[in-house]
Amino acid sequence: MADVCFVQDILNNWAAERQVTIQAEVFTSSESFLFRYAEDKIFDILLMDIEMGAMDGVTMAKQVRLDNEAVQIIFITGYPDYIAEGYEVAAINYLMKPVNKDKLFSALDRAVVNIRKSSRVILLPLDGEVLRLPIDNIQYVETFSHSVAIVTNIEIYEIKKSLTEMIKLLGNDVIRCHRSYLVGLRFISRISKTEVILDDGKVLPLSRSAAPVVHRAFISYYTGDNHENI
Repeated sequence: MADVCFVQDILNNWAAERQVTIQAEVFTSSESFLFRYAEDKIFDILLMDIEMGAMDGVTMAKQVRLDNEAVQIIFITGYPDYIAEGYEVAAINYLMKPVNKDKLFSALDRAVVNIRKSSRVILLPLDGEVLRLPIDNIQYVETFSHSVAIVTNIEIYEIKKSLTEMIKLLGNDVIRCHRSYLVGLRFISRISKTEVILDDGKVLPLSRSAAPVVHRAFISYYTGDNHENI
């Protein structure tokens, strides 16, 4: 419980400094959280450990991700071996204990930015239905002859649109890295001369003509316009 109280203190300090109102709940196990979650999916941010009772935190996160791509997940744990699995559930950070205040502040700031961005959605016509898809969940878009595949960390959706139409729909949160691909800036882990590597290890091609633009957009996305060239 000492760890929980310490994190709660940091969370309260963050809320006070950012002048935001928060409502936090504490759960002693994955099972107790999922029971509560089944009744009400009001949660915006999950701060979770790996060791959480019979069901570990990663398994719980995967369960949540089955129907919720918008909730922000931050792992706070003493188990470094699960970092790769953390990326599978699109965790925005994986903080090691004892948690560093500045790092948790940074993770919470990023979570808030993602939550605000996720309010932007596109409507996808699929098999006679209409799906509401948050733009911030889109890892990348790949074009084919007369359609595009919209890839999230959970699902792939194919619709009849051009890449040019998708650029207009998605706006500045994506960048064209190749004549056949758009990539979500928030999912980029690193950029080489010929490839864009995503957080979960997926690799997309990077054309020579697009490389400078992608590089600048990637830096600007995380640092803002006022940055030094690197």
